[in-house]
Amino acid sequence: MTEHTVEFVGTGETIQVSDKRTILQGCIDAGIAQEFSCRVGMCLACSAEIIEGEVTQPAARALTEEEAESYALTCMARPQSDLVLDRGKYPPSIEDAATDATDAAADD
Repeated sequence: MTEHTVEFVGTGETIQVSDKRTILQGCIDAGIAQEFSCRVGMCLACSAEIIEGEVTQPAARALTEEEAESYALTCMARPQSDLVLDRGKYPPSIEDAATDATDAAADD
């Protein structure tokens, strides 16, 4: 078991998370308010952009392989190195889908 430092951009918050635990579990243990909902990698509420470092998240089905290289679902992601994450950042495919839905509603 290896401990990794997880730093959150713009918050001054840093935690230690084992490579056997999820980043969300580390946040909860440290009393950090990390947004989440489903805890099974589908809702994307816990999404964060990976600024530095690597994670493993094989069960994060809501992300494409390409997105999984740049975004972590903290409820599924386990650190493989020290990390710098920007919480509340969503993959482009999700942002595009939200924009399309908003545009469609405006057309009605």
